Amino acid sequence: MTSDGRFRSPTVEEAYASCEALTREAARNFAYGIRLLPVDKRAALSAVYAFARRLDDIGDGDLPLEEKAIRLAAARTDITGLGAASSDPVLIALDDACRRFPIPVDAFCELIDGVEMDLRGVTYESFDDLVEYCRRVAGTIGRLSLGIFGTQAAHADARAATVADELGIALQQTNILRDVREDLITGRIYLPRAELEKAGITLALGPDGRLGGPEDALVEYLRECAQRADEWYGRGLKLLTMLDRRSAACCGAMAGIYLRLNRRIRTDPTPVLQQRLSLPGWEKAVVAARSLAGRPEVSAA
Repeated sequence: MTSDGRFRSPTVEEAYASCEALTREAARNFAYGIRLLPVDKRAALSAVYAFARRLDDIGDGDLPLEEKAIRLAAARTDITGLGAASSDPVLIALDDACRRFPIPVDAFCELIDGVEMDLRGVTYESFDDLVEYCRRVAGTIGRLSLGIFGTQAAHADARAATVADELGIALQQTNILRDVREDLITGRIYLPRAELEKAGITLALGPDGRLGGPEDALVEYLRECAQRADEWYGRGLKLLTMLDRRSAACCGAMAGIYLRLNRRIRTDPTPVLQQRLSLPGWEKAVVAARSLAGRPEVSAA
């Protein structure tokens, strides 16, 4: 607050500090990788995370659909008008990050498109349809992060963007498999309708809250889905070879946590029928430490 009683806009340093505090508090898996970056890249990636988190909170929140749509439209205006005077710490930090790094800001608009698909209750007929959704809500994060990471060779930029996109799609597939029960509870089904029908599956919750449809067929189908996701990891993790050591450690830690989750689902999908699967903190720390030591998780596909 200024001496005349008016609220002042935060400084760039204060704005970054606010984004980093949000990241530490809310990021969970993301935070294990981001702490491995140098200070400037860590701050910039926190700003990217903070804005992406805002969009995610709008989509998953309890507001009426009309209000969610209004807030997403406002967020789209914010991101397309980035650089205008603002008192919003997230926008201040993000604007500064975009001045320092070649962040593809348009990817945020694609991310908003993906959140709007959730608002409309879009379902997916085929896996190709699902890939398009995954590209919007997760491939975009891969490309935004790559803008901060950079590549070791200029000629690798175009290829790296494609691979970053593939890694994001891999992570989102694991996210969908992990949350299949919770998504059904909220009325969302991401698994492709044609595949469920071919496998003879109708997703439903039993009296005890356990996911089935029937269970044996569902377990086998989820195992096959995890195997398919693993193949996407096999392509996406090639990104690590294109990054400097610290950026590769960050990316490897974040992706490695989800890859471990994916392998567990591939080995035995039954836990996700009853609860949301996650790794304990100590195991996430192990993945991060291995990545920093240059021994990241790798796909077995």
